[in-house]
Amino acid sequence: MSADICTDRPLFGGAISSAFPNRFQDVSNVRQVPDNQEVFVDPARDESLIFELLDFKHDVGDNGSAAWFLQDLAREQDAENFALMEQSGIMEAPGLSYRNIPSVVTTAVGEMAISKGRQGREAQNIVRLYVANLRLKGVSTDVLITAHEPILINPLSESANTVGAGLAVPAAELGFMPVGEAIKGAVSSFKVHDWSLFGSSSS
Repeated sequence: MSADICTDRPLFGGAISSAFPNRFQDVSNVRQVPDNQEVFVDPARDESLIFELLDFKHDVGDNGSAAWFLQDLAREQDAENFALMEQSGIMEAPGLSYRNIPSVVTTAVGEMAISKGRQGREAQNIVRLYVANLRLKGVSTDVLITAHEPILINPLSESANTVGAGLAVPAAELGFMPVGEAIKGAVSSFKVHDWSLFGSSSS
């Protein structure tokens, strides 16, 4: 059983909250993170959870939207050997409806080889990415929750200095909640407390 304790964490000044393991530390203030992102990291395992608010992508259909965002992330990070492992169908999110306009959720999981920061291809790690796309249609916002889980750490990567090179030890073997379970909990507990975060028309 996981020893991780999950608590509700305030996001974007408390306008949103979500519950996930306490081992993920908020690094939004110590890294150069855009205003539309909140980043939480477990440095000992090189795992992360990222919450991002994006303008609604009207040209992306609900079905497969998380997979689209996952592939877009792979392109942005110049990833190699991208593989889409699974994707969900459309799930309703009744607690996130705004002015009776429904919201929906899709999820996707993929693996890819990426470099950290400005390190080159010779230092690529193999990572598994979990993506959840919460489509808040009433406020024209795509919420992206992304979780990074290392699978294989390259000895030339800066990650090797903290977590060691080679195959990453699965979280469950160390008594931690696996990243895949952590993001599921983050999605199911996601709440909007102040809709004005999304603009004056949402107040």
